[in-house]
Amino acid sequence: MSKSFRRYDVMAAIRHTESLPSPSSSKSMNIPEIFGENTLHLDNLKARLPKSVWKELRKTLKNNEPIPLGIADAVAVAMKDWATERGASHYTHWFQPLTGSTAEKHDSFITPNQGGGAIAEFSGKELIQGEPDASSFPSGGLRATFEARGYTAWDPTSPAFISTSAGGSVLCIPTAFASWKGDALDHKIPLLRSIEALDKAAVRALHLLEEKDVTSVQSTVGFEQEYFLIDQEFFYRRPDLITSGRSLFGAKPPRGQELEDHYFGSIPDRVLAYMVEVERELYRLGIPVKTRHNEVAPGQYEIAPIYENANVAADHQQLTMITLKRIARKYGLVCILHEKPFAGVNGSGKHTNWSMATDTGINLLEPGENPHESMLFMFFCVAVIKAVHDHQDLLRIAIAHAGNDHRLGANEAPPSILSVFLGEQLQDIMEQVLKAGGAKSSKNGGFLGLGTTALPHIPKHAGDRNRTSPFAFTGNKFEFRAVGSSQSVSFPVVVINTIVAEAIDYMSNLLEAELGKTKDGNLSAAYPKVIQSVLKSSFKILFNGDGYSIDWVKEAKTRGLLNLRSTMDALPLLMAEKNVKLFEHYKVLNHRELESRLEIMVDQYFKTINIEAETTASITDTMILPATVRYMNELLAYQDRGKSAGLKTDGVNKTIVELNGLINELNERLYDLKAVNADLGGDTVFEKAEHMHKNVIPAMNAVRMVADKLERITADDYWPLPTYREMLFVK
Repeated sequence: MSKSFRRYDVMAAIRHTESLPSPSSSKSMNIPEIFGENTLHLDNLKARLPKSVWKELRKTLKNNEPIPLGIADAVAVAMKDWATERGASHYTHWFQPLTGSTAEKHDSFITPNQGGGAIAEFSGKELIQGEPDASSFPSGGLRATFEARGYTAWDPTSPAFISTSAGGSVLCIPTAFASWKGDALDHKIPLLRSIEALDKAAVRALHLLEEKDVTSVQSTVGFEQEYFLIDQEFFYRRPDLITSGRSLFGAKPPRGQELEDHYFGSIPDRVLAYMVEVERELYRLGIPVKTRHNEVAPGQYEIAPIYENANVAADHQQLTMITLKRIARKYGLVCILHEKPFAGVNGSGKHTNWSMATDTGINLLEPGENPHESMLFMFFCVAVIKAVHDHQDLLRIAIAHAGNDHRLGANEAPPSILSVFLGEQLQDIMEQVLKAGGAKSSKNGGFLGLGTTALPHIPKHAGDRNRTSPFAFTGNKFEFRAVGSSQSVSFPVVVINTIVAEAIDYMSNLLEAELGKTKDGNLSAAYPKVIQSVLKSSFKILFNGDGYSIDWVKEAKTRGLLNLRSTMDALPLLMAEKNVKLFEHYKVLNHRELESRLEIMVDQYFKTINIEAETTASITDTMILPATVRYMNELLAYQDRGKSAGLKTDGVNKTIVELNGLINELNERLYDLKAVNADLGGDTVFEKAEHMHKNVIPAMNAVRMVADKLERITADDYWPLPTYREMLFVK
């Protein structure tokens, strides 16, 4: 009899599923009633402040002036009262260090008094500034380890909120994080700087375009978060998922996503119950989630909110990831945000939808019925095209990390070649502009008949969508589809804001020059020349075809477009002279801050691959090899007993030979992996990261290839890891 060495129980996962509440048994959700109840918006703050204090606060915020301590004290008291009414006993300055996640240090409101008791206090000084120890956060050389002092500074443009859990409630105050010398140690400071740079450039352009009423422009962002859910019974039996966030082993199951039946399919009860609770918590935080559905791969899902200003959207994106992970545990699930947790099925992205909106309510990327007639739309759309053309490298760098390398360019995500998709209507308009200096018509989508009188004719868009494009126009916004699912959206948005600000300024300079040449500053005469000139130099970035095709790779090369296939191909370009000048000119990142980001990104790449390599070796040594050797012993025992009984054992003999060959090969590949991983490849972090890219990753893949073959022939009750079949389909 075969002895079972299985270390997990599929049926336990099924029984856990059946014991959980279904969506139908969950209490109803009154969204207008609960929306934002755990968020202290400015309107809520206004109701709690004296009129004189509120007036002074609004004035300082509008003019970007320091908040007087007396005003800050009044705000702090109102904030503390609001938080304690909701059960909060502590507060924290909630910030986003360069780890890519969030950080918090909880302090109590309670202060001892002279009578031996305690009172709840919160001062303006505590609100405005905190002092967390900065020594253990990545700084990329901005400060030495012994230089521990760091400051958090209240960001009043992003609302404070209550974080609730079984352990209690905490008032979270969104803050920036800087070193003692004033260098940005987080994602928020550069984001706020880039928002201001874009605002200044766009307002200037709008005034030239005779939109004098506009006083400010905001970049707006909406993100589409993809994620996987698997039963925690399987997750905690997979050391690779625990340490790396992705499966480093796993044979392709008999069924994956090839039937194409999961996408937009019926949502399983347990998953739907989970989604409903996630949405409830996000609504309470004031996050306007709109969409939920099954994604392409089995076990993969998506959630997406409505657009918000970029700073708040970036904070809300982090809260969404935190909430997705936290709520999953209540349902016996684990939420996986890695870009490629399972080989052979689609990975996960975070499509980042970006646009610009004025304080007068204009979406600057809204084409209208006849885009060719909209001077504003054409000007700002062409500016985005120029920005992408001129800074392909920066956009690729913005989404470069080890996890995303597994996803980009596969048949599930955009290629690493940056291009812009406009659709048939806008492409036609741009071609008209190139030929004639202006466009005289816009293609009309018309109506789509469906061949039966039972269904109405429906409006048809003037252009199709293109899921293979990394930067696509999708109605009234551009969608940066290459952002990875585990990433913060902040740095990609910093890059978009900054490069578009530069393109707008360039076009504004041209427009001013052309206006000076025309009689009485004739805008209608000057504007077409600017649009045509800029398009001529940027047109090669436009591509409406199949981004996955080999032909496009060849064509992109003839156009002179960059093809930065891996993170280590892209990152060194960050410190190119043009990039340093760009960020310094717009005061988004100085040379030291930019260099620190490069150092951190390379270091994180090296450490990520090193952890994966160590985990690969450990699982092979302590789980896969012992399991397959035990199975070999059983086969050999059967062979011996068969011979003693005079039985023919040719079938088992073939399996023994194959198994033995694979075990020997696995040992060889494991030895190779250990050898290359022991050699760090150099002294600098760049040399080490390059060694990981060129030598360690191929060695890891070689180990996996043999291990996955072993999984296919090893008895199921011996294989020590939950399989893809179980993880992806037990829901």
